Amino acid sequence: MPEKGRKRSPQTLSEADRRLVAAWAADCAERVLGLFEAEAPGDDRPRSLVVRARAFALGELNTSQGISSRFEGGIGPGDAKSPAAAAAARASGQAAAVCHMGAHALGAAAYAVAAVGLASPDRPEAVPDEIRWQLDHMSPEVRAALGALPPVGESKAGPLGPGRLASGQLGTIIRLLQADLSVTKSG
Repeated sequence: MPEKGRKRSPQTLSEADRRLVAAWAADCAERVLGLFEAEAPGDDRPRSLVVRARAFALGELNTSQGISSRFEGGIGPGDAKSPAAAAAARASGQAAAVCHMGAHALGAAAYAVAAVGLASPDRPEAVPDEIRWQLDHMSPEVRAALGALPPVGESKAGPLGPGRLASGQLGTIIRLLQADLSVTKSG
């Protein structure tokens, strides 16, 4: 519940919707964990973030617990050797952040797609294939929840506002995901 007099960001989503999209975001991030783990086999921080996202999705972790632990287990600059591994780790961090704001689910998906593309520069079909997998693995409820988010770059209060997720390859990926969601919503 937002504080009195404070308007909730349209990127937040209801707690029920955040729990739905957290599971999907965890699925997206988990698909690329191997890229990080291949470089750092003893480092389980990204995997623990995915586990945390799943715990939130299942109701085993409440919102305040998730928010208070959101900086635990993060991957800092230089912790990953390759850009693909760094993007995979960021996908996990975005998935864990869904407990705070639902829009992070699209961040998890975008970083996962970026990781796949960075790991497979000789396979131009890798990026559209990963986007298709993500879209195909959205339940109707996840589609509806993500479809309620504002278009990337339009709402200033949240991760989809101006910034890293709204620009470059990440912004392009999120726009592609949102375009499919709007076609589904209107069709």
